[in-house]
Amino acid sequence: MADRAEVVAGIFVGGESTRMGGVAKGLLSSPDGPHIVDRWRASFEALRIPCVLVGRRDEYADVPLEALRDAPAGIGPLGGVVALLGYARGRYRHAITVGCDMPRVSVGLIGRLLAAPDAIAVAPRTVADGRWEAMFARYDVDAAYEIAATRASEASPGAPRSLQGLLDALHCVPLRLDASEETLLVDWDTPADRTR
Repeated sequence: MADRAEVVAGIFVGGESTRMGGVAKGLLSSPDGPHIVDRWRASFEALRIPCVLVGRRDEYADVPLEALRDAPAGIGPLGGVVALLGYARGRYRHAITVGCDMPRVSVGLIGRLLAAPDAIAVAPRTVADGRWEAMFARYDVDAAYEIAATRASEASPGAPRSLQGLLDALHCVPLRLDASEETLLVDWDTPADRTR
């Protein structure tokens, strides 16, 4: 179980959003009104968890959060995970990764992730295909950093490394969700997803 005083959250905003026409997905309005990134901020504020943006896009310049550059850039979200874990080292015990395109995650579901037993990594597994939901995961910062950084250093620019592989390498523990909780993790990848 993660002590909230020892947790930082990273809202991943650096993707190119090609299937959504290049729009900054975190600035889309969520079903309940606010921009998705502001909804995340409010959720973490309610839980008293500091958060940062992970990845840099000019569209987020007015969001009042520190923005981390991927470390290294050009290898996909693994570079963002390394940046977040590197930022958290020496400051926090746990780091949470969340996607800026997930408009329905509740404070209660974040609480379930926080309350999960101690592990190097914790994330839900989708029932449909058994993949990790890497954009809703919790990491033990010190235990995960070296493994993530090593995997990132072995990646060449333009050759993304899988977060699925990282979570497997970290012996990720599944966060068991019921069917209603799984629906909260739906993300918006295409314009059609906004009408689901």
